[in-house]
Parts: sequence; C-alpha cells; structure tokens
Amino acid sequence: MKAAFLDSELTSTYKLTSANSINIARLIPQSFYYVYAFGKVNDHTEPIVFSVPSGNFGNLTAGLMAKKMGLPVHHFIASTNINDIFPNYLSSGNFEPQASRQTISNAMDVGNPSNFWRMLELYDGSLPAMKNDITGFSFDDEKTGQAMKEIFQKYNYLADPHGAVGFLGLKAYQEKNPNTRGIFLETAHPAKFAEVVENILDLKVDLPRQLESIIHKEKKSIRMSTDFSLFKEYLLSR
Repeated sequence: MKAAFLDSELTSTYKLTSANSINIARLIPQSFYYVYAFGKVNDHTEPIVFSVPSGNFGNLTAGLMAKKMGLPVHHFIASTNINDIFPNYLSSGNFEPQASRQTISNAMDVGNPSNFWRMLELYDGSLPAMKNDITGFSFDDEKTGQAMKEIFQKYNYLADPHGAVGFLGLKAYQEKNPNTRGIFLETAHPAKFAEVVENILDLKVDLPRQLESIIHKEKKSIRMSTDFSLFKEYLLSR
C-alpha cells in the first residue's frame, strides 16, 4: 500500500486513498474521541491519562494531536502486544522495525508502525520530549487473556483482546502513578474477534444487529501474492 502511494504511474492514473491509519484523514476525527472522553470525566482534580491499544499507532497519534491542540491530557500510555517496537524505542532510543509476530490481538500485529514518524514529528524528533508525554508497555497473549477474564468477572464488561491490552497498560502505569484518573480505549467490538473471546471467556458473543444482517452474505476477495509488481499490474488493468 505504501509503495502504491509513492508510485507515480499509479498516482497519475488513480486517486488512491486508504481507510486505515496511513491516511491522516482518519486520524483527525479520531482526535475528537479524546475530547469527548475527557469531557465525560466529571472530576478533573486528578491528572487524566489515556491508555491506547497500539499497533500502527494511528489512534495514539490522534490523541497526541488533541493534546497539541490544547486538550490537557497529563500522559499517554502506548499499550502493545509482543510487537513491542515502540516501547523498546522509548527505553533504548533505537527504532528497530522487525517482522510482525502473530497474537490474539492481531489488529496490533505491526512490526513497522507507519505513524511512528508522525509522532516523532510532533516532538521535533526529540525522544526526551516524547518520553515526557508517553510511556510504553507490552503484554503477551497469556496476560491479555487473563485481563479479559478480570474485566468480565470484576466489571461485567466484555472486552476484546485489544481493549484488554489497553486495560493492562493503564494498570501498569497506575501502579507507579496511583494519583491519576485513567481512561483506556476499547477499539473493537468483541464480535469482531468472537472466536478468541468465546474461547477465553467460555461464552457466546452476540452479534450487533448491523453485523448480523450482513454476516452471511457472500464474501468477495481476490487472492494475490505480496509482490508489489503484481499488485500494481492488477490495479492498472482495472
């Protein structure tokens, strides 16, 4: 996808865009969510912190943009699965992309997050400035599953694996910073990852009405290799 956006032959033929966080137009409305959530907290006597389940870091970048626009967020927590490239960067100062590793929170299985460079730009390339606003944590599948059970048993809330990672990040941060008010983001409906949720929690996940109306319709997809030249050839043949 990134190669396609940079290919002059493709971009002169098509107006390409994407629905994921590579597209800055997705991040801008996401920044409003932070303003809304912040406004729902009645008591602002404690510093407000956000824990964000993170893979390609678009959602976190949106939060940082909200802060840059004036939202008085005290701190952000970048909560990742074992694809821990960004938490490692915060601790070592070295950004070292790697092949992604598969997890049950698979929407966050990203080994080279695109939005890292946007975040770095927001801090003029300064690691100390970034660390002042962001703390990073990573968690494996076992801890993620345990968190899903804890959330369900304690709060009767059905969290998907990504929200559970956000929950874990907030807990880890507040162990050392207890005098904060925390908000963790739930970024997907558990029905999207029903097999994982049902296996861990031993229950049936009800589908939202909108999803139930389309779930049994025919899925149309085109299988192709990851060779960019073949992808480009396909686009130009349309």
